[in-house]
Amino acid sequence: MLYNERDLRDEQALDIAQKMLVAARTAPKGKGIDVVECAAVNGDEMEALACAMEVIGEERGHKFFLRDAGCVRRSQCVVLVGTRTQEQGLNCGYCGFATCVEKPAEAPCEVNAVDVGIALGAAVARAQTYGVDTRIMFSAGTAAAHLGLLGEGVGQVYAIPVSISSKSPFFDRG
Repeated sequence: MLYNERDLRDEQALDIAQKMLVAARTAPKGKGIDVVECAAVNGDEMEALACAMEVIGEERGHKFFLRDAGCVRRSQCVVLVGTRTQEQGLNCGYCGFATCVEKPAEAPCEVNAVDVGIALGAAVARAQTYGVDTRIMFSAGTAAAHLGLLGEGVGQVYAIPVSISSKSPFFDRG
């Protein structure tokens, strides 16, 4: 049987995205407490994500949301990584408040933010192993959080579109 690479792109991109999710899940977490949430979307959910990016971009006057929506549409799938907020009780002050008790509920715990960053790094490192094109996007993550794609109460969401094509859609974006 002949397998044409073009016919396998969607399936392969989703398979690599699943491996990226494993890397994000197993990445080290502050105090060993896992508050990271991650998932992958494609198809209709990915189009809804791109549409939400356009709406938010128009509302906020951020043209890069509109540009990035096009990048999402030219990808096969999108990996999402975010965090549930949970104070770690370290009183580290990294959030800008002297103690966890002083930190307002809406202010994110910096340890949770670092956990998201480490998970993102692990995910894109896994993607790099397979040679796919990716880009970490605040814009798509913001739209994913707005849509509640990772669940209620999950914030600090970032997105990683995954593309298998002859030219990366994430460069020369104009």
